[in-house]
Amino acid sequence: MLGRSGWLACVAVVGSLAGCAQAPTHADASAPGLNGLYAKLDQATAEYDQALAQARRGDHARSEKTLEAALDAMRSDSDACVNTAGCDPQRFLSAYDRALRLKDGSFLGTENDDDTLDQEQSAAGTDSGVLATLPQAQRTVQLLHGHTLSDLVATNGSVQAALQVWLTRLRPNLIRAYVDYQYLRYQMWPAFHQAGLPEAVLFGILAKESGGNVHAVSRSGAAGPLQFMPATGSRFGLDTIDGFDERFDPTMASRAAASYLDEQLGNLNDDLALVLAAYNGGEGRIGRLAAGTQNANFWDPDIYFSLSAETRAYVPMVLAAAWLFLHPAEYHLRFPKVDGAPGHVDLANAASLDELSVCLGNDDNARYGWYRTLRNLNPQLGPSDVQPPGTRVNMPKFLEAAYRRSCVSGKWVALADELQNAQVPERVAAADPPAPETRHYTVRRGDTLSAISRRFHCDGARELARSNHLHSASDLQIGKRLKLEGCSRR
Repeated sequence: MLGRSGWLACVAVVGSLAGCAQAPTHADASAPGLNGLYAKLDQATAEYDQALAQARRGDHARSEKTLEAALDAMRSDSDACVNTAGCDPQRFLSAYDRALRLKDGSFLGTENDDDTLDQEQSAAGTDSGVLATLPQAQRTVQLLHGHTLSDLVATNGSVQAALQVWLTRLRPNLIRAYVDYQYLRYQMWPAFHQAGLPEAVLFGILAKESGGNVHAVSRSGAAGPLQFMPATGSRFGLDTIDGFDERFDPTMASRAAASYLDEQLGNLNDDLALVLAAYNGGEGRIGRLAAGTQNANFWDPDIYFSLSAETRAYVPMVLAAAWLFLHPAEYHLRFPKVDGAPGHVDLANAASLDELSVCLGNDDNARYGWYRTLRNLNPQLGPSDVQPPGTRVNMPKFLEAAYRRSCVSGKWVALADELQNAQVPERVAAADPPAPETRHYTVRRGDTLSAISRRFHCDGARELARSNHLHSASDLQIGKRLKLEGCSRR
């Protein structure tokens, strides 16, 4: 285990790196002194790896000495980077990020005292058994509950910018997503818990992908609370059964996401940021980029700048939302208290979700009403479809009493029924006017085309001849029946 002094040395490196924190930037590798500086960084990284190997062999004393020397070198090199023209601080952040993401969880992130950890779990709405479920290597749970993500947040400009977005223009979206998630938690969290994946990551993906709206559909065709594309959803068991798209089922979507993340963590060396990039941008592209880069991580400029702008923004946004889920108070953010205990009612009378939303009103000071919550918890029910008596409808447990009080009988039921059956006026298309009756005239002795045209106010003798296919005066014979087209009276 890393001693307290070793951990303090790590913190010192973070403080040094924070001075040059920014999003990845392209650097001029030809600037004087850069090659030597980067070579020193590579050497410090190799010494850090050596320290890890020594610790795993049980040689803790030598490991501690090697580790402190490597961290001292990283600190010195990062200071030199700040003062060297053209130096890319992102390379130092990438190296340090890799050092923080230890596969066996035996160095960083284990020095939290129990009281601090319990407070963080309580603030996040997690239970004290989360860490007891960690799989081998502690994977990404260690990342979020230890110091590593904290250091990334402190030093990475992209993540800090994402924090600002969530805390400013998207603050209402974040809070709404949190409220929605608390009601969905009993359906979504078990799959991540069972897989040893952090709840904060689940919330971060949910907040960024759908904002907590189970029925969200993107312009590209991604659907559901975790926004699966049809092909990927099908690969992880989300199909359309009896007309219902299972991507909208929160429980099934969460299982699929946990399976996807578990698969990609194995493929991408437990690098959470790379896995999130794969979730957004496709695992094929990320896998090819990672395969071509030694010790690949998302923040490496060679990988970062090979990704789309959307993916470069997506990963920090998910990480920032996850971090705020764990530590809201540190950012002057207060999530509302939500009683997410699950419940249900068996309908006493036929009703739709629309009607239930009306008769439940704003019980328990609901900020948003109950329409989306009812839809989220009952994704297979159409909102305006009237369900027969006895149909089971999921809802927060505390709403069961409100249902019995306001939705079985009384004025609110009558109001909901009246609104359900309201008829919106529709324009009735005017009937097509009857086709005009074709008028005719039978030629008599002494008639001429000019005389007939004047008598019936036709458009002229020539038009009358044309409409009756008359080519000469001899064609106008007694008894011939003429069509009076273009004429105004009989």
